Amino acid sequence: MNNTINLVCIIDDDLIYTFAVKKLMKMNAFSEQFLIFKNGKEALDGLTNLHKNKSTFPDLILLDINMPIMDGWQFLDACKNIGLDISSPLYMTSSSIDEKDKKKSKTYDMITEYVEKPLTLDSLNKLVNQKN
Repeated sequence: MNNTINLVCIIDDDLIYTFAVKKLMKMNAFSEQFLIFKNGKEALDGLTNLHKNKSTFPDLILLDINMPIMDGWQFLDACKNIGLDISSPLYMTSSSIDEKDKKKSKTYDMITEYVEKPLTLDSLNKLVNQKN
């Protein structure tokens, strides 16, 4: 199957959502490997270390907007400020239906698309097909 994603990074403080996305991806043979961060600061540190060590970088990143310590917007700004190159498809995910969030997501070059939670099989298929 050509839709397999080697490594998915999920940046989200909602453990139930993270569990559900992993299960959905495993059940549908999209991915078996996950890198999980509970907030933007953890993700910034973790992804920066991957870059420094030339380790395998995620093939797809799901970034939540609302998280403690460092939210999704702050994470993106910090990446830009330190020059962390994120060339992987990055999807901003949120349960927010606020048009301001959708508009703001379009101002970031790093964001591939804004995706509303919960992630479904249809939205997952769309992400994977965009990636290929």
